[in-house]
Amino acid sequence: MFIAFGMPGPTEWIIILIIVVIFFGVGKLPTVLSQMGKGVKAFKDGMREGEEDIDKIRKEIDVTPSSNTDAARVKEAEEVSGG
Repeated sequence: MFIAFGMPGPTEWIIILIIVVIFFGVGKLPTVLSQMGKGVKAFKDGMREGEEDIDKIRKEIDVTPSSNTDAARVKEAEEVSGG
């Protein structure tokens, strides 16, 4: 079976290769594979940049002081009680 039950076996890869060669031809095959490799690299770079942006935002959120901290509540309670 193809991809439904895991990675394709050697027979399936040979069939896929034959179909690709018939579809694109031997002359265009290096160009097609090169473009596909560049696309995969660009996708991975984009994912990495997205993760870096998320990490930056998480750090900014963690550093930002919150008025709901225990220290703020204690100070507020002291002001209300007059102590």
